[in-house]
Amino acid sequence: MMLEGIAELPLHQGHVPAWLANIMKRLAKAILEIMVEEFGPDKVVERFSNPLWFQAFNNVIGMDWDSSGSTTVTTGILKEVTWRNPELGFLVLGGKGRSARRVPEEIPYTIELLGLNSDTGKKLEKVSRIVAKVDSAMLQDNYTLYHHSLFVSENGVWAIVQQGMNLKQGMARRYHWFQDTSFYEDPHKAVAGVKHDLVLNLVSRGSGKARKTILDLAKENPNEIINEYSSLFNKLRGQREILSYITPSRTGRIKFEHVNKIAVYEPLPLPKYLLEKLRRTYEMQPKNLDDLLVIRGIGSKTIRALALISDLIYNEPPSTNDPVDTPYDPFIYAYAIGGKDGVPYPVNKNDAEKIIETLEDIIFSAKIGRKEKLLAIKKLSKIKIRFRITY
Repeated sequence: MMLEGIAELPLHQGHVPAWLANIMKRLAKAILEIMVEEFGPDKVVERFSNPLWFQAFNNVIGMDWDSSGSTTVTTGILKEVTWRNPELGFLVLGGKGRSARRVPEEIPYTIELLGLNSDTGKKLEKVSRIVAKVDSAMLQDNYTLYHHSLFVSENGVWAIVQQGMNLKQGMARRYHWFQDTSFYEDPHKAVAGVKHDLVLNLVSRGSGKARKTILDLAKENPNEIINEYSSLFNKLRGQREILSYITPSRTGRIKFEHVNKIAVYEPLPLPKYLLEKLRRTYEMQPKNLDDLLVIRGIGSKTIRALALISDLIYNEPPSTNDPVDTPYDPFIYAYAIGGKDGVPYPVNKNDAEKIIETLEDIIFSAKIGRKEKLLAIKKLSKIKIRFRITY
């Protein structure tokens, strides 16, 4: 089920009441136990890298079917359930806001609980940092990251779910990653959402030459780069150099037919600000994009400036396409127990309890040796059919 991508969701207000949160935890735990028994923890982690399956899981446990909270609340529920039940064979790290920055602190505990080696821990920490940088600096789509969760199995299989917010449009966008994907060439597949203009997409297959140029620029003498950048910066602000009145041909290298795309790169960093970043990068001499992105202080503004130089001076423009595919609506799964905000109907506590008891009974039967996996699946199918008829 190698499917990663982006899901786009509106921002909702409100909170999950305690009684519903308890139902969501019990239901999530029951479903996860059956899935681990049936598929193993590696496959469960892989499922969460699928934005469509993630949304369906969110709907089944009773969270709003279309809100930004379907990411933050669901991963919060999953984190609590997995850490309280490490026997599931996988853990969820990170979360919203400050919790997102705690992933490096949580990795050592994860390694200990899951029995992984220290090399895996170092790899996970690097992966977490690079994926966050890619979706904030290499893909600049006007969504600011505020949520980052790392899923790790007992075999070291990982997935990442992170979310960005666009306050102007009142929308959140979710990014899904799985370990076998490329970091820098079309990492988002089966993308669900709404297309936007003015996107700087340096992880597009069509941005290969731009990525190479940016890496080359980062290893060059920063003073030379700043001279070029300052010239472009002034032109984009409507200023003209004195020499341009004497030798107009001096500007011939700059292809102004690209200027109509410059809105993609705004706001641009000041040359003085950029020089400090480039000096640090020049001293580090990054060998690849991984090395470049993990340099302290290298973020969206620096990458944006280097992309501008790549485009206007060296004629290696990056892609401006938003990596969004056809939207998909897993709304039918919201009919399992209802939703927090009453869509498609309010959560019925008694019905939810019956479903949880049925699932827990299946799990208990499996644990005492009478697995009867096919029978368990049939029971789940009957539950689904019964609730479709009732509601």
